[in-house]
Amino acid sequence: MSEKVCVISGVGPGTGAALTRRFAAGGYRVAMLARNAERLLALERDIAGAKAFRCDVSDPEQVAGAAAAITRDLGPADIVIHNAVGGAFGSFLDIDPAVLNQNFQTNTMGLLYLARSFVPGMITRGSGVLIATGNTSALRGRAGFAGFAPTKAAQRILAEAIARDVGPKGAHVAYVVIDAVIDVPWTRERFKDRPDNFFIKPSAIAEEIFHTAHQDKSAWSFNVEIRPFGESW
Repeated sequence: MSEKVCVISGVGPGTGAALTRRFAAGGYRVAMLARNAERLLALERDIAGAKAFRCDVSDPEQVAGAAAAITRDLGPADIVIHNAVGGAFGSFLDIDPAVLNQNFQTNTMGLLYLARSFVPGMITRGSGVLIATGNTSALRGRAGFAGFAPTKAAQRILAEAIARDVGPKGAHVAYVVIDAVIDVPWTRERFKDRPDNFFIKPSAIAEEIFHTAHQDKSAWSFNVEIRPFGESW
């Protein structure tokens, strides 16, 4: 177990898979977390160094169980990336309060559960990285985003609170705002009239997160924002 270990939640066909490929290429054993076991197993067969762990990060018992299995099978986590996301759109009058709560459980509480499971070990070792992937909803609430933006804003503030707590103890925490439409099949279909440069590539997201995870201690970032060059912001 001499190889370093990276844990990634929300591993699907877009950003999660790209992150898995990038960290595996960087010499990490990658623990992939998601609810869809079949998809995880397909990626496990396809990516050398990746291992599937079915887990719903909104469930603290599942997170604790996955953390124990990862530590047993791969070793302690050096990097943890919370990429799982729950979203719903609609005004404050339209959304089902239960849906908002479930999104909060995935986006914000999931980050808390992962941090509580893995960051204490990082503190003990004096090193480690926790990164959460976010988007523009973490910075502002827009009309029609009442079922999503509150959970991402809370996620960002939680990440900042953790960063201020554990940074002086040697653990690096960062929040990556992805201000773009991610290039995956369903977004291509929805925005079929848009040019290629409208989209952000999952591989480019993964590259920036890999860079952030390997910053020198004298120059750590917390707030990281990435967007296509033509994005209006």
